[in-house]
Amino acid sequence: MKQQRFSSILRVTLLALGPWLSGPLFGAEPNLPRATPESQGVSSVALREFLDRADRDIQHLHSLMLVRRGQVIAEAWWAPYHPQGRHSLFSLSKSFTSTAVGIAIAEGKLRLDDPVLAAFPGQGPAEPSNNLKAMRLSDLLRMNTGQQTEPPRPPQGSWVESFLAHPVPFKPGTHFHYNTSATYLASAMLQRATGETLLDYLKPRLFDPLGISGQTWELSPEGISTGGYGLSVRTEDIAAFGQLYLQRGEWRGRQLVPATFIDEATARQTSNGSNPASDWDQGYGYQFWRCRHGAYRGDGAFGQYCVVLPEQQAVIAITSGVRDMQQVLNLLWDHLLPHLGDQPLPESPGDQRALTALARQLELPHPPAVGKPAEAWGRTYHFPENSRQLTALTLERPAEAAAGRLGVLRLQQGGAEQRWELGDQRWAAGESAWGRQGKQPSASSAAWTGPEELTIRTCFHETPFVLSLKLRFAGEEVTVDSEWNVGFGPTRDQPLTGRVQ
Repeated sequence: MKQQRFSSILRVTLLALGPWLSGPLFGAEPNLPRATPESQGVSSVALREFLDRADRDIQHLHSLMLVRRGQVIAEAWWAPYHPQGRHSLFSLSKSFTSTAVGIAIAEGKLRLDDPVLAAFPGQGPAEPSNNLKAMRLSDLLRMNTGQQTEPPRPPQGSWVESFLAHPVPFKPGTHFHYNTSATYLASAMLQRATGETLLDYLKPRLFDPLGISGQTWELSPEGISTGGYGLSVRTEDIAAFGQLYLQRGEWRGRQLVPATFIDEATARQTSNGSNPASDWDQGYGYQFWRCRHGAYRGDGAFGQYCVVLPEQQAVIAITSGVRDMQQVLNLLWDHLLPHLGDQPLPESPGDQRALTALARQLELPHPPAVGKPAEAWGRTYHFPENSRQLTALTLERPAEAAAGRLGVLRLQQGGAEQRWELGDQRWAAGESAWGRQGKQPSASSAAWTGPEELTIRTCFHETPFVLSLKLRFAGEEVTVDSEWNVGFGPTRDQPLTGRVQ
């Protein structure tokens, strides 16, 4: 019976990927066991309604996994995102950094009250302030360094020295200020104490035991794991990490992280606001946020979540590319939390089939095909010098046998040629680069969306970023408008105009 349930869940997930992905669902054994929703007190009807609302109300959800009592009862990916794909965690990486510190404390290599300045002899200012001297590792973890602004992380040079040279106007421990550079210093202290980067240190102690593989972590110019961001893992890896915390550090008979450290890390270590309706005002622990409803979470920019609900024995892992992160949490509290029942429910195969049918449709939206094609096939448009280093583009017709392909976009950008396969109401896999996004795995879908207007959506599916390009053809010219779904700065670029030579 358990094998039948597991196979059913696998079929649901495979169907959710849509037509973009084919082949085996998992390249390795999943980290967590599967169960039907009803066996864990949640109805498939409620989950179907929740997924339907999530798909309708939040445009850029990328994946979601719900774990109840240690078993996955719901999982979904919006194609072209898929189960084996890693996803940039941004500041959710901070929670993994905190975990590494907790393990290092248990091994006697660090202490919470270690002075920060003492860890970096010769790298601090000649005459350090008393507040800098008083700063401790615990202050880094709870974002209470006493700094009023975040120290810069220069493209070249030492981020450690930049941090230590930054003013500390407040006594450490008295002033909450969210500070990614503080997490970097925690990473640097760990590397000094252990001789290993965060990535290497955590591999045998956390990643391997949890079944996490293929993880990557960005490095600073100093060769130190960035700590506050830069980790990429799968959605199920996020869920396993949350389950480890729900189990207070125990995993299959091994205590990977001290339970006392997990209790401290997820408790309210510092106050950070008073708005009862905001999940960013409920207090901060050691690189974890407190939430409403007795929950806590690690989170990252644009909606990367590991939400742990101890009272409901549940973990929710989410990746996304959203601008309103509170909207995602409100969706959980309003439309999922009320349905986490205490007792098993009768199995409901019909409702599970309906959930499967919905899951089959989950994908990011394609451009609407409502326009008229331009007479632009095979013409090469050249561009004057510009910040995106785009020098030329050509739109090629698809081969007759290429079903589901609208065409190919050839780009000359940054001195290199790119070839983007454009799906026709489907996601065509490839590799792309544009502006701030270097060349990496992507998938593109395109349609004629207006009079001689071609819209291309390119999803960089190991990140939250989705690019929309509008190519407007007029005689010998093409105008290219580009806009991102999310970004740390302006999301819309200045239009570029190219001409046939």
